[in-house]
Amino acid sequence: MQSPFIVELNEQNFRQVLEGSMQTPVLIHFWAPMSEESAQVIPELQMLAQQYNGAFTLALLNCEQEQMIASQFGVQALPTIALFVNGQPVDGLGGPQTLPTIQQMLAKHLPSQDELNLKQALELVQTGQHSQALSLLETLAEELKQKGDVKLALADCYLETQSFDQAKSILETIPLEYQDNYYKGLVAKLELHAQAANSPEIQSLEQALVQSPGDLRLSNELALSYHQVNRDEEALELLWNILRSDLGALDGEIKKSFMDILAALGQGNPIAGKYRRQLYSILY
Repeated sequence: MQSPFIVELNEQNFRQVLEGSMQTPVLIHFWAPMSEESAQVIPELQMLAQQYNGAFTLALLNCEQEQMIASQFGVQALPTIALFVNGQPVDGLGGPQTLPTIQQMLAKHLPSQDELNLKQALELVQTGQHSQALSLLETLAEELKQKGDVKLALADCYLETQSFDQAKSILETIPLEYQDNYYKGLVAKLELHAQAANSPEIQSLEQALVQSPGDLRLSNELALSYHQVNRDEEALELLWNILRSDLGALDGEIKKSFMDILAALGQGNPIAGKYRRQLYSILY
């Protein structure tokens, strides 16, 4: 398996790999083809290294090919694994081990999966990959989501993915000590959206609809205007109140606008899901 987190140990690189444990922990797996149990666990260890995404380096040492190195480590049985941190062995296991046992050993010395996901998410935010970052942030434990820096990252991602209500809710709960320039920039983005979402054009349409509540063409125009500024729930509710009593309203134009907004929001959107279910309830 080609991976920057997995390396084959040999006489040429083993000192360099051990020195690398000064920056990143190194898990050495001592194995040999003649030891079936030591060879069988390699794919699981490789998968583990990929899951940890660089939190440690997996170093595979074939003891048949590299007998001199194996003897220097005093390996007595296969398989054996040893964890090196800062150039020194800090933990290890001898004999066949289950993957959960190995994970428990690593957990004592490495960041948790949540911490790894958070680190990766913050890096994605920095590079503008907000959708991918949001997917990771939303998997974090609730306790971690309450941290100020995590809340700011979540608010940033919600703003960039146009989930403005969620961003607003989070920004209202940011602790005072985290209300720095980053926070102020996010608040400014939210305020700009709020101004655009309540433009004079939209206000004019709303006033006109109050005066002519039965004007379907006006309702359709206002709903589409809401959608353009991401006020999708208001748009769908306005159209739904018409469709629930007349699916063919405005020669089918109301239904088309309704379906177009649902399609634009996508399958995973909770607001779209709510109104799809309501539509299906009267169709079937």
